[in-house]
Amino acid sequence: MLIDTHCHILPWLDDGAESMQEAIAMAKCAAKEGIRTIVATPHYGDGKYDNPAELVDLAVHQLNAELEKQEVPVQILPGQEVRVYKELLDDLEAGYIQTLNKSQYLLLEMPHSGIPDYFDDLLYEIHVLGLTVIIAHPERNTELMKNPRRLHYLIEQGCLSQVTSQSITGLFGRKIQKFAIHLCKRNMVHLIASDAHNLTTRPGTLSLALADLASQLNHQIVEHYSVNALRVVRNETILLEPISYPRRVWLFM
Repeated sequence: MLIDTHCHILPWLDDGAESMQEAIAMAKCAAKEGIRTIVATPHYGDGKYDNPAELVDLAVHQLNAELEKQEVPVQILPGQEVRVYKELLDDLEAGYIQTLNKSQYLLLEMPHSGIPDYFDDLLYEIHVLGLTVIIAHPERNTELMKNPRRLHYLIEQGCLSQVTSQSITGLFGRKIQKFAIHLCKRNMVHLIASDAHNLTTRPGTLSLALADLASQLNHQIVEHYSVNALRVVRNETILLEPISYPRRVWLFM
């Protein structure tokens, strides 16, 4: 049984599912992959889509009701993919932002071009609140590609990293695929999630990505990704492995 901790399955909220029918179709495809639980993570704070926690909870309830009606064996849990922005703490305190399934785990998305200069201070304040940051798709961040040790530093500061399954399978190109797999090999990845948006251009490939990784990595490491996903939705502590580095310098850019 698989758990997907990052999916844009809620209809009408962002650039994910555009209708209830599409959301149900996405859930059916997920079920065929062996996924039984999906954390819905619509965008928040990116300047285009703002989906406050209350709206997300309502949409999750509506989709679960429809899935139950149609006997689709998938449960949807609430969450958000929160873009890093300066007023994040204010919105968190106001209750607009929520964690993954009301847990300690907060899914954050950084700009693809880099890391904001205020991020370390923001990270500290979030940790003071007792929350653990999960960095979404670090393999697609140009600054981290140039300097993977920056991600190591963030992990040392208490962050976790979540790689997108489509990066593993090559949807975003060979360079990102290579970097994503390197991060997995160096134990700098704690979760693999689909980040699915639809069934065409951004489909879910979670089971395929895990199978690809199983052919290249220790099977126990790959199993940790599934165990960690379960720990997230149960609000339990994530399993961590010692980070290792190759002797030569990484050059991806």
